[in-house]
Amino acid sequence: MEFRDKQAIYLQIAEYVCEQILLGKWLPGDKISSIRELAIFMEVTPNTIQRTYDYLQQEEVIVNKRGVGYFVSEDGPEKVLKFRRDLFIQNDLPVMFRNMYLLKVSGEDVTKRFEEFIKENFKETK
Repeated sequence: MEFRDKQAIYLQIAEYVCEQILLGKWLPGDKISSIRELAIFMEVTPNTIQRTYDYLQQEEVIVNKRGVGYFVSEDGPEKVLKFRRDLFIQNDLPVMFRNMYLLKVSGEDVTKRFEEFIKENFKETK
């Protein structure tokens, strides 16, 4: 995985885990990758994954069943959706709206391109 410079790696990995949940690849009650497995996959230390999992547990997205592993919490998808939606509205939309205004991009232009993007990239989920 290519990591961005301006955000902590553990938070970028948390975004990956949340994306798997939002895409329905990891469902409520599903066991997720172990710390070691995800560390190898992401090419980071197990400590980084532990920090990610601790963070996601605090957000009540995942739960740890001692001796068994980590699982998506029953309301994990709802927690992820709310958390990610709030961040998007607070951080990303103002920048997008500013750029739309400066570049004279209409809401209709965005809607059309958004619909095309969904058709091309999320065929299996709709």
